[in-house]
Amino acid sequence: MKRIGVLISGGGTNLQALIDKQGSVLKSGEIVCVCSNSSTAYGLERAKKAGIATKVIRKNADCGGDNDEFNRQICAYMKEMQVDVIVLAGFLAILGGDLLKEYADKIVNIHPSLIPSFCGDGYYGLKVHEEALKYGVKVTGATAHLVNEITDGGRILIQKAVYVQDGDTPEILQKRVMEEAEWNILVGVIFAEYPIGLAFIQCRNERLIIERRNIMKTIDLYEELKNNAYPGRGIVIGKSADGKSAVTAYFIMGRSVNSRNRVFVEDGNGIRTQAHDPSKLEDPHLIIYAPVRVLGDKTIVTNGDQTDTIYDLMAEGQTFEQSLRTREYEDDAPNFTPRISGIIEKTDKGFDYSMSILKSADGNPDSHHRYTFSYTNPIAGEGHFIHTYMGDGNPLPSFEGEPKKVEIPNDIDEFTNGLWNALNEDNKVSLFVRFIDLATGETKSKIVNKNN
Repeated sequence: MKRIGVLISGGGTNLQALIDKQGSVLKSGEIVCVCSNSSTAYGLERAKKAGIATKVIRKNADCGGDNDEFNRQICAYMKEMQVDVIVLAGFLAILGGDLLKEYADKIVNIHPSLIPSFCGDGYYGLKVHEEALKYGVKVTGATAHLVNEITDGGRILIQKAVYVQDGDTPEILQKRVMEEAEWNILVGVIFAEYPIGLAFIQCRNERLIIERRNIMKTIDLYEELKNNAYPGRGIVIGKSADGKSAVTAYFIMGRSVNSRNRVFVEDGNGIRTQAHDPSKLEDPHLIIYAPVRVLGDKTIVTNGDQTDTIYDLMAEGQTFEQSLRTREYEDDAPNFTPRISGIIEKTDKGFDYSMSILKSADGNPDSHHRYTFSYTNPIAGEGHFIHTYMGDGNPLPSFEGEPKKVEIPNDIDEFTNGLWNALNEDNKVSLFVRFIDLATGETKSKIVNKNN
């Protein structure tokens, strides 16, 4: 277990994110001490409440303004507490001397931008976000990096992007970057639980080793579906266990008579929905669409008419993500159902795929949240699953988090039967499954409709 020392200067919100995780779901590290260069830093109170040792070392009052002595005292305290890894959680002081030598490649900082943008001397606190908005960037985020003698110049470990939204102020953007990016990657890089498994820190023989691991838990897709009576509409994309096929599946469910009155039918290289009994069809605008279309070597799968948007705009040269910037969640208040989308794109190495969700801000239609997840050269037997609802409810709760990692089998019949049998008997409506042979491009497809 890693022994972690944290350096702070202020309120300690990032420190609290670490405290909240240690000892519960995260057990690979322990915060053994918190050191501040300010005796009034509220983060010290957070540490004391958690039973963590604290110490104040002030450059002027305790070290006579000597930066080398300041670093020497911090280093001595970290060694006294047998610290393996040091985390800078809002620490506004220059490190160097003995500390950087003794803990070379063992000090981690979180910077509130995507380095190399808006970083370096003078870029800290609100100024980072002020400059990002002034420059007009559409995406910002946070970076976890190693600390060296250059401000924000150490090796990058993890970065997480956050969209800039219309109406953002520096304060609003700062809060979103902190909550959506900083806390996630800070916890992940220290405790080896980063959700997409990019990196973690482990100390051996006084050297820092950055290892790549697939940390995200693989769930049993069939059990996941059996335990959720109403996931709504869902998309699965991945690679077959033998590595020979790109695989996708799409299902729809329904609670109303109108939603349940549907079937999947073939339409060229894709599929479309249509009314099983046309006489019972009411409002068609959210239930009649083409879920699957093929554009060259690209297979598009979505839960709505954004399939056509992606198809048309990618045909004009735009990307999957750019195409979806023109759309938002569905207009079915009070649910504001998320639009979920996926795409398989053939490459020289096989294929890549991406998944997207467009959703409201926890049911608030005044704010739009857009997330895209991309998977390059996927691993055989692995895929991802995204769906519209966390479960049943009124209003229906939108999907949260990133797509869930699932296993993908070799056999299309096994996969089709497993999915169909796992879906709730009362609510399931239709299922589509396709295997694309990566060598020949040939496809095998299965359609299952409850309304035969």
